Amino acid sequence: MPRPRFDKLPATQQAAILNVALAEFAAHGYRDASLNRIIETAATSKGSMYYYFDGKEDLYAHVILVQLQGLLQEGGLSRIPDAHDPDSFWAALEDYYLRLMQMLTASPRVAALLRDWLTGGAPSLYDARHDAELQVMPWLARTVAAGQDVGAVRTDIPTDLILTLAMGMGQAMDTWLITRTPEAIDVPNAVHILIDTMRRALGPVESSPARPERMPRAPDAARE
Repeated sequence: MPRPRFDKLPATQQAAILNVALAEFAAHGYRDASLNRIIETAATSKGSMYYYFDGKEDLYAHVILVQLQGLLQEGGLSRIPDAHDPDSFWAALEDYYLRLMQMLTASPRVAALLRDWLTGGAPSLYDARHDAELQVMPWLARTVAAGQDVGAVRTDIPTDLILTLAMGMGQAMDTWLITRTPEAIDVPNAVHILIDTMRRALGPVESSPARPERMPRAPDAARE
């Protein structure tokens, strides 16, 4: 996390530093990114940068957190799905998840950053992952409760287990999708199948829908 001196900088100066860092991490990944290049491009000094962050990993983690917060805010994560039955509940989640994927498609630098992070770009980012989970958990808990109210989410197992399963499946889905290019898969169909898989795991057994279509294979050129 940034040190207090960074928080005291004008918002425009904070944004300038973080935008340079985003470009560097997106282009080179954590391992090959250069803190010296970030410092030079941001027109600051090494001493100042270490007043703001403990080092490259600390800066990387903060850039990730800021970008995740932006995605969640822009995607409307504060809103709970407005549904009155299981089908409309899961359809609303599918629509939300598809919009997130579309935002990432439109933001290649953010997608590259998250791809690097989710595939292990930095050697030790437990705190960053924990902070990201904290951003999502309140919304997830309210969404699970709303789903249970309309019979879309099972109630026969502890709620904390449902939340753990949902978080784990969500991370796996994110990693799988973000490591594939939009040209390699049919994104809307892929999102539909992934949300359906979550529904089959977390929804009451009697409310499970018919089996969805098979995930289409990527074209040969995309797989090579």
